[in-house]
Amino acid sequence: MFRLWGKMWKHNRLIKDTVIADDSEDTRTHKVFHALEEICYQFDLENPIWLDSNIADFKRHARTRFSRDSFIEQIDFDYLEIQVIEED
Repeated sequence: MFRLWGKMWKHNRLIKDTVIADDSEDTRTHKVFHALEEICYQFDLENPIWLDSNIADFKRHARTRFSRDSFIEQIDFDYLEIQVIEED
């Protein structure tokens, strides 16, 4: 089982969160991208752009934060954080 936790933060407060579970046989990368797409769909957001800092943080800690720089449209929160909470 693979689970990814998505959290939306504003003024140091958690305003939305969700957990996406994936039982498929896909690669870890595909599971992360599919889960992020589902999180953005549930939060009514566009998909963020993965910057080099996001990739490095995710490789190192299995979590990253997408700030205003990662979104093309204006956002009404401080950042979107994703974190792997369970892996096979």
